[in-house]
Formats: sequence, C-alpha cells, structure tokens
Amino acid sequence: MFYQQGDVLLKKVIGVKGKKLNHLTLAVGEATGHHHTITEGECELFDEGDIKYLRVKSDTATLTHQEHKPIVLDRGDYQIGI
Repeated sequence: MFYQQGDVLLKKVIGVKGKKLNHLTLAVGEATGHHHTITEGECELFDEGDIKYLRVKSDTATLTHQEHKPIVLDRGDYQIGI
C-alpha cells in the first residue's frame, strides 16, 4: 500500500530500521521551507542514512503539509521516499 503527499511517498513495510529521531517531520522543502509533518496520532520516526521510516503506533495518524490536503495513515510501518 502506498500513500503520496506531494513529492513524499510512503510505502507500507514490515519493520523499521535506524536511529529513532526526536521529531516527526518527514521532509522539509528546500526552497519554501514547507514541511511534511505528523500532527495527530502516536508515531515514531527513524533514520537509516538515506532512508527514513515511520511507525504509526495509534490506530491512525495525520500527515500535514502547507500546500497539500492532510493524509490519514493507518497503524503500521512505512518507508519514506522522496
């Protein structure tokens, strides 16, 4: 299963890897400074070099961005791509 918000793509996977981060911003726009951020729900974000992973621990979580409609993500693990 895939979700897309602008140039951010989330692919459902089994398990996450990497170092746990202390924020929930998946990506920041280089030119605008706009950001793709989890604003509702219980989540954890992980960084494994060039790849980030998101774990949605609550039943759902909301991904927001200043220029796109919010996306509601289901519980589970996701690999984040740009």
